[in-house]
Amino acid sequence: MSARATEEPRGYHHGNLRRALLDAALALFAERGHHDFTLRELARVAGVTHNAPYRHFASKADVLAALRDEGLAKLAEAEHAALAAAGPSPRERVQALGESYVRFALEQPTLFRLVLSAPLEEGEANKARASESYRLLERTLEEARRAGAVRQDLSARELALASWAFVHGVATLLASGRLPATPAAVRRTVALLSTVFFEGAAHGAPPRGARG
Repeated sequence: MSARATEEPRGYHHGNLRRALLDAALALFAERGHHDFTLRELARVAGVTHNAPYRHFASKADVLAALRDEGLAKLAEAEHAALAAAGPSPRERVQALGESYVRFALEQPTLFRLVLSAPLEEGEANKARASESYRLLERTLEEARRAGAVRQDLSARELALASWAFVHGVATLLASGRLPATPAAVRRTVALLSTVFFEGAAHGAPPRGARG
């Protein structure tokens, strides 16, 4: 019996060849820290013949796009759930988004890194999906602007950029082990970011020239 006859049905045994290929891609990325692998390598790790990936993906770029879509969908789902559970205040809602982003980075570190490192080609259809999380943050901050909870001289888009830079930096530090990542520590860290974001790093500082 040929290798094709023995290997390919194994990928389809659970009706899950596509899932097996995506998991193999994540495993290779976790092992190497980059996505410079071939479809042939992907097939080998998944335990199928070298032609099997083409049943679902035309190229490695399609595999990475599928993983990126999957990661972004999971992130958006977590963020929507966080907003649904958040209190009514704008500050609580923005902080809930920050916590959900950090939790995603901690719970799905490989997927988190791959989502950010897999390149998006210009004009790619899922470019819009890639910004769903960002648009959710922007809408939440626009609500905060309307409620007078944040400064009015910056647009919601500008505020979203600043807050995303804050929380992404902390998420990266936590995921890399540079900061303690216990649930209590994460909550304290995100609360600190929220305080600095909403009240400003200079809040309560003496006026310039007051120190003598």
